[in-house]
Amino acid sequence: MIEYLDNNEYDKFTGDLRNEAFTMLHTMLPLKYKFLPESYVLCDDKEILGLITVVPTMGNPYKINISRLIFGNNYYEAGQQLVEFVIARYGARGAVSFCVMVDESHEELLQLFSQGCGFRHCASESLWKIENFQSGDIHPANFRPCQNSDAKQVSRLFNGELNSLFRPSLERDKNEYKTPFFEGFTNFYKNRYVLEEPQKKRIIAYLSITTNDNLNFIIDISANDGYNLSYDEILCFALREISARKSSFYAFVKQKKYTKTSDAFEEYLKNRGFNCIQTQHVLIKDFYKPVKQTENALQVFLFGENRVSAN
Repeated sequence: MIEYLDNNEYDKFTGDLRNEAFTMLHTMLPLKYKFLPESYVLCDDKEILGLITVVPTMGNPYKINISRLIFGNNYYEAGQQLVEFVIARYGARGAVSFCVMVDESHEELLQLFSQGCGFRHCASESLWKIENFQSGDIHPANFRPCQNSDAKQVSRLFNGELNSLFRPSLERDKNEYKTPFFEGFTNFYKNRYVLEEPQKKRIIAYLSITTNDNLNFIIDISANDGYNLSYDEILCFALREISARKSSFYAFVKQKKYTKTSDAFEEYLKNRGFNCIQTQHVLIKDFYKPVKQTENALQVFLFGENRVSAN
């Protein structure tokens, strides 16, 4: 059947086959070396009641993302059992954080994670479709490809732009901005760029362009709020990079509602006439390790946002 598939489906199919050879080996790897999605099913006798898929964060496998949860109608207990299973399994192996993105229209699913599994609503992200973007005389911003040596500065940029309320749960490690060694085995393609302040060589903006089907491209921008950067120039650069690869495509820009620049960015998107097509809630479940002790000191544990101490 492969010869009848279009190019995108062919590439995706052959990629899945290539990864399949590593599945058995991957399941035996310690958590710090995992890089592929892993799926689990819940069975009752021979009937499959549900399925869950988790993906380690590239560069930080101790942050686990729940990317897929499937269960039958009115089988929410099956969904809850699957979520609790992966939390117990990966938590025992050293995972410190679990994250899931849930569309705002799925109220019952939000309740499953928040009330049933102890996740807390942390923030939200929106996707805006870019339409009728007239670049005119706009000059594209002078981005350059992001290197692994830029990772420390980029992580500082992202973390510094987080609103204080969300920082503990959403901060990113510098390794999350490095090109992973096994990038070719992922089911998406991402290009990364940085914009520097000319005189100080300080990174003031970070841009990523991601696609998993070579047709729909998501543009993600992190910008220092201390600089008057032009979003027109940033998007002009991003769209030029995509068009150099594809003559026909759909472009979307991500609005992270937990950053200092979120309100100003939303106003820009509305003024540009872009349409918000999706809003997803970011739900987080954190694990905390005991604080390092000194001799004769109190042992302190952190659970969520509470502090409990014992002699």
